[in-house]
Amino acid sequence: MIRHSRVHLVALFAICLSAPAVLSAQQPYKVIDQWKIGGEGGWDYLTVDPSAHHLYVTHGPRVEVIDTQTGKPVGAITGLKGTHGVALDDSGKLGYISDGGANEVVVFDRSSLEKVASIPVGTNPDGIVYEPATQTVWAFDGRSKDVSVIDAASRKVVATIPLPGKPEFPAVDGQGTVFDNIEDKNSIVRLDAKTKTLTATWPIGCESPSGLAFDVAGHRLFSVCDGKKMAVTDSNTGKSLALPPIGNGPDAAGYSPEHKIAFASCGEGVLSVINTAEPGFPSIETLPTQRGARTMTYDPGTDRIYLVTAEFGAPPAPTAEHPHPRPSIVPGSFEILVVGRQ
Repeated sequence: MIRHSRVHLVALFAICLSAPAVLSAQQPYKVIDQWKIGGEGGWDYLTVDPSAHHLYVTHGPRVEVIDTQTGKPVGAITGLKGTHGVALDDSGKLGYISDGGANEVVVFDRSSLEKVASIPVGTNPDGIVYEPATQTVWAFDGRSKDVSVIDAASRKVVATIPLPGKPEFPAVDGQGTVFDNIEDKNSIVRLDAKTKTLTATWPIGCESPSGLAFDVAGHRLFSVCDGKKMAVTDSNTGKSLALPPIGNGPDAAGYSPEHKIAFASCGEGVLSVINTAEPGFPSIETLPTQRGARTMTYDPGTDRIYLVTAEFGAPPAPTAEHPHPRPSIVPGSFEILVVGRQ
């Protein structure tokens, strides 16, 4: 009995020693850097260009361009009114900015950062994506509740497709299919880029979906929603696959094809990390970030996540037009958080 007890104690001791390693393996990410950018105003989405090592950050009336190797600004696209998103073509030459304040898509040269065209679209273009199979740019117009399809060669709108509600973030499969969250209808739409038609509308089982990530090979869409939920949807059938829990106040999502992990950046100040390779889509980490860090982009080449936020002050006084104003942003406090593997 004494010998057996000793064996059990040794086994228990070994388990205790291995526990930190297991915990570390299940919590792989941490904040590894913070880049102070400064300036004033709010922000929306980020887009990374892995080959050029550039990070594009929409920041009020401008787009900041950051070197991801140094964390230093390399320039900005200015003279805009109210930026939301940035899409990049597949040639490495041009980028497209949804300028919601001007109801335009602004085309810029990615080498010089000079504006080369402004294309009128619908009201308040928000989410934007480049569709490579048809060489088109899709600007999802939040207030007019439609999508403006731009031919990249002619730089003209070639179609305007009505949507069933307010569109949010889009995603593409690279073969001519476009998806987009419909925020006020709690659904996803599927569009055919070749025929420029809406082909399906699917309910997703959670409220106010915003950010959208796509596992193209696995045919799974990841929508982040209010109510601390991530909706996982089969991109072939529209079937709801799961509703794993995430943090509060999410606005963007990402996906790692190599690690089979989905991310949700949440305004409460956490990054939710979901294991999509396991049944039930379990959470493997809730990483503290910073209050307001609700938007993100993922670089699969470096396995790094970039988030933006700032410091907040007291909200302005309520008005009839804005009865619940947002907290004020402390000037000069705008920054980028870099998350990577431990």
